[in-house]
Amino acid sequence: MEIKEGPEVTLELALEHGLTEEEYERVKQILGRNPNYTELGIYSVMWSEHCSYKNSIKLLKTLPRSGGKLLVGAGEENAGAVDLGDGLAVVFKIESHNHPSAIEPYQGAATGVGGILRDVFTMGARPVASLDSLRFGPLKKGRVRYLLDGVVRGIGGYGNCFGVPAVGGEIYFEESYTGNPLVNAMAVGIVKTDKMASAVAKEAGSPVLVVGSSTGRDGIHGATFASEELSEESEAKRPAVQIGDPFTEKLLLEATLEIIDEDLIVGIQDMGAAGIICSSSEMSAKGNSGMELQLAHVPMREEGMIPYEILLSESQERMLVVAKKDKVGRIQEIFEKWGLHSKIIGKVIDEDRLYIRMGDKLYADVPPESLVLGGGAPVYTRETKKPKYLEKLNKSQPRVKEPEDYNKTLLKLISAPNICSRRWVYEQYDYQVRTNTVVIPGGSAAVLRIRKSDKAIALATDCNGRYVYLDPFVGAQMAVAEAARNVSCTGALPVAVTNCLNFGNPYDPEVYWYFSEVIRGMRKACLSFDTPVTGGNVSFYNESKESAVYPTPVIGMLGIVKELKNITTSYFKDKGDLIVLAGELSNEIGASEYIRTIHGQIRGPLPPFDIRMEKRVQRFARRAINAELVKSAHDISDGGLAVTLVESCINRPDGPIGCEVDIVDRRRFDKLIFSEAPSRIVITCHPDDIEEIERMALKNSVPVQIIGAVGGAKVEMNDYISMTANRLRKAYEEALPWLMEKRK
Repeated sequence: MEIKEGPEVTLELALEHGLTEEEYERVKQILGRNPNYTELGIYSVMWSEHCSYKNSIKLLKTLPRSGGKLLVGAGEENAGAVDLGDGLAVVFKIESHNHPSAIEPYQGAATGVGGILRDVFTMGARPVASLDSLRFGPLKKGRVRYLLDGVVRGIGGYGNCFGVPAVGGEIYFEESYTGNPLVNAMAVGIVKTDKMASAVAKEAGSPVLVVGSSTGRDGIHGATFASEELSEESEAKRPAVQIGDPFTEKLLLEATLEIIDEDLIVGIQDMGAAGIICSSSEMSAKGNSGMELQLAHVPMREEGMIPYEILLSESQERMLVVAKKDKVGRIQEIFEKWGLHSKIIGKVIDEDRLYIRMGDKLYADVPPESLVLGGGAPVYTRETKKPKYLEKLNKSQPRVKEPEDYNKTLLKLISAPNICSRRWVYEQYDYQVRTNTVVIPGGSAAVLRIRKSDKAIALATDCNGRYVYLDPFVGAQMAVAEAARNVSCTGALPVAVTNCLNFGNPYDPEVYWYFSEVIRGMRKACLSFDTPVTGGNVSFYNESKESAVYPTPVIGMLGIVKELKNITTSYFKDKGDLIVLAGELSNEIGASEYIRTIHGQIRGPLPPFDIRMEKRVQRFARRAINAELVKSAHDISDGGLAVTLVESCINRPDGPIGCEVDIVDRRRFDKLIFSEAPSRIVITCHPDDIEEIERMALKNSVPVQIIGAVGGAKVEMNDYISMTANRLRKAYEEALPWLMEKRK
């Protein structure tokens, strides 16, 4: 078969591939000659923003990347790892699949889940949970409903077939996400600390194998596609969206864990963005080695594929394995047992070169170090400029009229798309497969038990993009704090984060100012909470011709529960329990869902944020929970105190229960109950335990006050609100299905 080498490489062709003129000259300097067509494809994907992080890595390195219980930090392996004790580690990571999901929502979301799962089990960890963080435009738009439906079905379709529980996440609906939805997927796995695998190529002569599925043309230039703005031409790039097969991935999981467990390999890496060339170059660079690869041996499912296509294909469910020299036969035996390919396509060499051949012809000769993050890939710091509109948006507290009918206002608020029940979403997921899910979706955070242990892990994803839009430095801190507060409400100690940073075009000085301020805020919060960053993903170019998305740094938080018996849920338990507010009452309503939904304003300033008070409130809550004094704990966030109380009443598995709340404060009642000020948690306790709780709060310098009691059929707040819990539950539960169905 004759292979067409492709067109002659020119500056114009390099620009079409996404390289700048300066980068093209740099490639020529590295090679000492003009690149050929295959080599141009290699550099274009490896130097894309998606693979090289060229516009973000300098700032990312300022985040805390060590300390605490961290075993594997950011950038060291496919995912981060945290010590769980007893010889076990938690492996976890979050990544985006935004652009593919905007074009083909089902497959875009499905392959996002598949890719992040591979990052986890490539390290030898068995996946135990997945979470997602989703952003869409207003549901009144038909295309938005189409995207949401496809994304949810894609997440459920892949995860359910693979057999991993989707245990948590979040969804927001804002105008800025209309043209560019955000689909961030997080995966979590458990591994024995002495069985963790590495993504490294070393030991000259070690065979290199492609294992898993065959290679096709799907996903070619997917990394480049993810490094540009969405446009009308994006629809023509559907081939850049990969096709997933969760049943094959399940087989790949078992085969991969088996070869790692039997100690048959030197290294292994998932073939995600940029496929074979990414895995081979990154593994080689990490091991200070190189590879000779023979592409004619790669299993292919399409005829006539050229080296350019084979190297850049992002076909799913594939791994690159560097085998121990005498273990190849056993590796192939295992993959044959699981019905998967395992073909030797080359070997490790003791040179800083990647030699790529097809048959007798050499198609690429490049130094792997020149391709990778932290090596020869370009690194930039872009211009920053603070947007002028922020001063106006944050100048003073919003002036709004007090509601004439508080009952009607509360019903409208709990029915709002950003607050209402997500049951329509998570009931499409199997969130209890593998039977480890202790706290199911719908609470402050998900909790999973660790088998053969008295420990558990708590997981949450959090970010309010509107907060970050109005104040990126404080908004980013509040995202970290809320994620920590959510896991603290279960009784877990927050120990580490992964992040998915979603922004617009980094060449826009205002976008890059947001990015730099977010990194500064995250750094401050993560250092304060002692939650190092284990890794994650930067996703730039999230914008359409109308606008960029809100800056959205999604935080995936991991917490550790020492004793299963102390796990606490968010819903009220028993009649007569006292309702206690830990933290201060606030009347700050800037940036709140109340002024957005009820009064149609999107403006600040954000409520004041004191990170020291935040830490004290969370520490108090954990200590009270672990002293077995707390019966429920729910953080105050979207919708304020009123929504927190309603959710605590109506989310009981045994059916809704009411409460009677009496807040003694002279300030306007709507501002008190709808303020989203941070550093506050609503807890309940038996009356006999209130004195001990108050003593513990005083010792931790946390203000607490009794604001009511659980019981009855109605939710009553002072003389302003009185409705049955059943009526509130109906409004809360039916809102999202109604919004999805009413315009079909």
